Amino acid sequence: MKEYRADLHIHSVLSPCASLDMSPDNIIKSATEKGIDIIGIADHNTTKQCGVIKQLGEENDVLVLCGAEVNTKEEVHCLAFFENDKLLNDFQIYLDQHLPVVKNKPELFGDQIWVDKYNNILGEEDRLLIIGLNQSIDQVANKVESLGGIFIPAHVDKSRFSVSSQLGFLAADLNVSAVEVSRLVDMEQFSEKHKWVNDYSIVANSDAHTPDQIGSVNTSLLLNEATFNEVKEALLGKNGRKIININLYS
Repeated sequence: MKEYRADLHIHSVLSPCASLDMSPDNIIKSATEKGIDIIGIADHNTTKQCGVIKQLGEENDVLVLCGAEVNTKEEVHCLAFFENDKLLNDFQIYLDQHLPVVKNKPELFGDQIWVDKYNNILGEEDRLLIIGLNQSIDQVANKVESLGGIFIPAHVDKSRFSVSSQLGFLAADLNVSAVEVSRLVDMEQFSEKHKWVNDYSIVANSDAHTPDQIGSVNTSLLLNEATFNEVKEALLGKNGRKIININLYS
């Protein structure tokens, strides 16, 4: 087995809050330049840009986990990733069913377009993607579990849009692969105040919105090879696969 560096929280051009420079080619280029072996594409409440980035990743020896950063009814952000296109499509249908119809205002929130590998626009999402679904964190976690996915509550230490800020704790019966902390976390202080976090594997990711941020925070994983299932086992600490370290200042 060998060490792989992973950044599992990257926004593409499709997220209204991300730079228009976050095109598929720029994302893969930045990942390879910074020695990142595995990335996770996590646009807000949509998976529609994932396929093109996954294709470019395969061409450049970067494993791309496809999914979304889901905003739950409680305004808790969670990462969800899926093994193949069918499962990803099933989750996109779920997102479309439960995203409230609120029209995006690009001049206020940003553009919501997705593009091909040559940066030609393929479509534009009219609904505002950054609002909460009409589904609770329990319901989202159960859906991800039913599709065999990876479920990671995002930046749990942040004062907004996190488990700690919105709920105060993480229910023990949720099927969670790991929890994510932000670059600014003081792990000793946070784990003392929120003792529930000690029950979970910890990852750190960049939450990149611009190309220069990709890989700036990452997680080292011990894997036999770079595959979805190997990453999932490492997050759960199974079969010798494991998290080696979180790198907050790469």
